[in-house]
Amino acid sequence: MTPDIALVLAVLAVTILLFVTEVLRVDVIAITIMVMLPWLGLIQPQEAFSGLASNAVVAVMGVMILSHGLDHTGVIRHIVRPILRVAGKNERRITALVSGAAAIISSLMQNIGAAALLLPALLRISKKTRIPVSRLLMPMGYVAILGGTLTLVGSGPLIILNDLLGQAGEEPYGLFSVTPIGLALVVGGIVYFLILGRTVLPTTETVADDSTPSRQRLPDIWELPQSVHHGTIPAESTLVGQTRESAQLWSEYGLHLLSIRQDHETTQAPWRFSVFEAGQEVQVLGPKVQFNRFVQRYGLTVTESGTPVDEAAPSAGFAEIVIPPRSRVQNKTIRELALRNTYRVEPLLLMSGDKEYRDDFSDVPLSAGDALVVHGPYQLLVELGDSPDFALVTAVDEAGQQVNKPIRAVLCTLGAIGLALSGAHLSVSLFSGAVAMVLLGVLRIDEAYKAVDWRTVFLLAGLIPLGMAMDQTGGAEYVASALMNLPHGGNAIVILTGVAILATVFSLFMSNVAATVLLVPLVVAMGQTAGISPRALALLVGVSASNSFILPTHQVNALLMGPGGYHNKDYLRAGSLMSVLFIVIVVALTYIFYL
Repeated sequence: MTPDIALVLAVLAVTILLFVTEVLRVDVIAITIMVMLPWLGLIQPQEAFSGLASNAVVAVMGVMILSHGLDHTGVIRHIVRPILRVAGKNERRITALVSGAAAIISSLMQNIGAAALLLPALLRISKKTRIPVSRLLMPMGYVAILGGTLTLVGSGPLIILNDLLGQAGEEPYGLFSVTPIGLALVVGGIVYFLILGRTVLPTTETVADDSTPSRQRLPDIWELPQSVHHGTIPAESTLVGQTRESAQLWSEYGLHLLSIRQDHETTQAPWRFSVFEAGQEVQVLGPKVQFNRFVQRYGLTVTESGTPVDEAAPSAGFAEIVIPPRSRVQNKTIRELALRNTYRVEPLLLMSGDKEYRDDFSDVPLSAGDALVVHGPYQLLVELGDSPDFALVTAVDEAGQQVNKPIRAVLCTLGAIGLALSGAHLSVSLFSGAVAMVLLGVLRIDEAYKAVDWRTVFLLAGLIPLGMAMDQTGGAEYVASALMNLPHGGNAIVILTGVAILATVFSLFMSNVAATVLLVPLVVAMGQTAGISPRALALLVGVSASNSFILPTHQVNALLMGPGGYHNKDYLRAGSLMSVLFIVIVVALTYIFYL
């Protein structure tokens, strides 16, 4: 063992230790390693930063922008809605159809996005059918993860795979080269829950509520008040000088203050400290009988009553937002966030786990996976959705008209996929589609920037140089040779199984992208030594890096843990058998089709 090999293996060990212990954020670890490698003399400075311009990083950015464009324009939601109508009240049919939809969506966008889109729909189905939400969410989440193996752009590990193969001098894979394995995994996952679902899933009887993402259907789905009332505050009214809280508008009367108009100026969703003044016209949402009580109590002059909400405020409407896993608003309340004062939207309903809040929930802490239904001007709803702390589930645009340019979004995405299929480079194809979305007005350039998860970008860019250092110093070949000396008799099945298990274990305790970057150079060298196709072993690693079911460490599992009421033991029970099934399928098909 040379000093350089010893040094790079030490860096590798430290990297793994940092990922497992989570002393630092994963992107901080990757950036630190990226800077450390040239100082240690293991790679050249220009090589240390080459990951920032790598094809894998550009491809990932392209996928993020395309995914956001499809989500923003409501294309995915239009596909999902009829599937949910067909599912009916049969638990197995719901599991099969919704999981299949999650797999298809995950093949084209990040699986966390697919899970976030389907989460509100499944919560609503749970309440309507009285099927425990814990029996619906986990199958959808698991199959969404499996769906990422259907194409080479469905998951981070597969996106980066071709770059790692190129570094090793191996031929890249095509967009659908992995599809046979992915299809078998998706079908296997669905069948697994259809047969063993009642055995491996939690038996809690908790049900939940939900919402489909349609802006027009939200009031019916959530049973929201749909009548808007207007009243003018006379000078002698006891409401003068009070705030919305002191008047108990929400807590006592169940009314939501949508706006205050005074001197031709309108304030949307007035803050809780806003003071009522004489001559103001208030616009409230709620039952007419409660509005009449409020009018009698404070002596208002009714100017209009019982107007349908879409007629009273044509440029405003309802929307549903979900709290994503990395949101900074977790554990904070509506009051602490000053939601009305900051975003000028009126909170109407909160769905947190299996609990539904319709009364004053200003002091209820928010958690990942919680769904909020709000009302506000469409322009402000779009701005709210642009915040990284909220995921706007309902498709709206600034004008409140039809969903924003869905046909163009589809054409851009299909064009990008078509370019990749024609032989064009994957990163060029995907990023061309992303640029087309900006040029055609599907997304603003600021929205495209916000769609990129820079944490993932720097995670990729920081770890790619470590793979280069492993290769250039001979560290990868050294480790592979050491592993090959272990007693396995040169049996290909044994080697494939060992690689699949190794990738699975790595992915449980660190980013699956990080596991792929670390393991692909090793298995390529192992394949060259053992006389087994290095490309096949690399593909096996890229696919097996998605085998993240035993612990709630995967983003999708983390998102669904709260709404589903899951515990670590639930993932261990359902995920253990799923992981074994995953390895069996992947090893068998890799041996049959790729060796």
